[in-house]
Amino acid sequence: MAGFDELFGEDYLYFWEAVLPEELSDRQADLIWTLLELEPGMEVLDLACGHGRLANRLAARGARVTGLDSSELLLAEARADAAARGVEVEYVHGDMREIPWQGRFDRVLNWFTTFGYHPDDELRAILRGVHGALKPAGRFALETISLTALMRRFEATGVRERDGDYLVELRRVDPAHGGVESSFVAIRGGETRRYDVFIRMPTFPELRDWLLAAGFTHVEAYGEDGEPFADAHRRLVAVAHA
Repeated sequence: MAGFDELFGEDYLYFWEAVLPEELSDRQADLIWTLLELEPGMEVLDLACGHGRLANRLAARGARVTGLDSSELLLAEARADAAARGVEVEYVHGDMREIPWQGRFDRVLNWFTTFGYHPDDELRAILRGVHGALKPAGRFALETISLTALMRRFEATGVRERDGDYLVELRRVDPAHGGVESSFVAIRGGETRRYDVFIRMPTFPELRDWLLAAGFTHVEAYGEDGEPFADAHRRLVAVAHA
């Protein structure tokens, strides 16, 4: 039975590509640029960068971007996309729990619910690692699902279809641990694969306290539109100041 590492592979690229259109990635890059007050020449780390859809866009605007991810497959896609766009990004294979830099970056981002797949002690260690990788007065943006919004519209099953292939998600809320257990079943090319994961979804007050404990001085909350975080928002963006 596969889990986190296997989930973010070929099936991820195949099924999620259809729900991550260019226009959405462009808007998210705009939001990141605005919320982090990015400027050309700044050193930026895209933590769990995936296939580079945001890292390459930020590099095209003049940021000096490094992408870290644990999937060699996604990194290969990221490098190919960077070459096609004519941008330079330093892509590094590694684990977000072991960030290999100290005091290097002006800004760090972690986007599209790539935080939450590890035990709480490891998640809090990741935030300490992010703080350590930032220069003084650096900033960190973490984007994830709003648990409050998810609970209002919770559905126990979800299905994505592409060209006759299906990705079925079976979900169960785990209130004792503040997250959702998900079983993804990919039915593709005549084969079936299953990925079981638990996704921790801290509320903003909880995430804020974790970030402050990691060394950040203050934390702001925004929604997916860049407005102050409110009940109507489906996504949460925490911006932490070192």
